[in-house]
Formats: sequence, structure tokens, C-alpha cells
Amino acid sequence: MKKVFRSGNSDLVLFENLSLQVRTGEMLAIVGESGTGKSTLLHILGVLDRASEGDVYFAQLDLGKLSEEDAAEFRSSELGFVWQFHYLLPEFTALENVAMPLLIRGLARREAEQQGLHWLQEVGLADRAGHRSGELSGGEQQRVALARALITKPRILMADEPTGDLDNRTAETVFGLIARLHRDYRLTSLIVTHNLGFARRCDRVLRLERGRVVEVSPQSLSA
Repeated sequence: MKKVFRSGNSDLVLFENLSLQVRTGEMLAIVGESGTGKSTLLHILGVLDRASEGDVYFAQLDLGKLSEEDAAEFRSSELGFVWQFHYLLPEFTALENVAMPLLIRGLARREAEQQGLHWLQEVGLADRAGHRSGELSGGEQQRVALARALITKPRILMADEPTGDLDNRTAETVFGLIARLHRDYRLTSLIVTHNLGFARRCDRVLRLERGRVVEVSPQSLSA
């Protein structure tokens, strides 16, 4: 896989000859210095961006050949995304934010909110269901975002610096929650993180450096 960006009159090669495999059911950490392309790689794997060269497969499905409409359907049915910023809709309650993906699919409001309440319970926020995002702490907002990502029952969770904006104690809570839900719901999880202590607790770690990907032992990372 290769990704090139146009920079003025020249090409910026972010990475090339990149080859990796994600195993079903694993929690995989992607680490590396800022600017190495971690988020771009996650976007390509999540069909939010396209590789300049190379193929990306989900089982036997060639993601690079999907139309925009089919790519959107694939993301909706197979993937759940959590970003560094929660992107909650401020005019809606926590419950409405979590239920939103199901409401967009056309599910009846009562059923969508029942499932939303279940996921708020899973992240420990059932008692905050009626609060708008501005009334929630940063950690609570991120937990709501996690519930929203998982309400569609995706097979793959993609998290881009999910604890990057949180203090250490809150970050630990959120990461622990991601790890538990990964196990309980038998997810395959890809986590981009600068936190090597969290990466160390994943099943495998890939480090992006100088346009290449290198697998490193989780135990070799400092906490």
C-alpha cells in the first residue's frame, strides 16, 4: 500500500510498500511519531480515504473497488469509529446521540432509544441519558461516543487517539472500558495511540516509522 499527497509542485510520500494483516478478534495498536501517517492509515482501512496504490481487503471484499455509496454502507454495517474529539451533537441528549445511528437507519424511536439506553448502561452512563453533551465531562462525552460507535453492532472498532484529550485518570477509565467491550462483544479493534502504556496492553503493536510498518512486542514498550 502507498499513500501520496501533493505538496506544492512535488509529491509527499507518506508511506509505501506498506503491508499488514489484522487478525479477527485481536486488539491492535498502531503507534508512531506525529506525522508518520497513523490516522491516514486508519482512514484508509476504514474506507474514509483511498490508498494511492495497493489493495485493501476485508475478508474477500476489495474495499478499493467500492462505490461511495457502497463504502458508506460498509462503514455503517461493519465499522464503529471513535475519534479524539467526541463529535456529539450538542442540541441532543446523550441518549439521542447514542440512538442516532439507528434513527438514521429508520428504526422506530422507541426501539432505538431502548438500545441506546442499553449501551449507555454498558458505558456506565444510564443515569446521564437525559443530559446534553455540554452537561457532561470530557470522559463522559467520550464514553457516550463509544456507546454510539457500538450501537450498530459493528465487527470492527476503529479508535483514533480515543484518550488523547483526557487526563490520565479519565484516560485509564476510557481505555479500560474499550478493552472490556472489546472482550465482551468479541470485537476486532484497531487503536491509534500515543499512549505506549495502553499500546502495551494490546495483543499486537505496529509502529509506523519512515514510511514503513514494523511489528514490535507489546512488552518492549514503556508503560
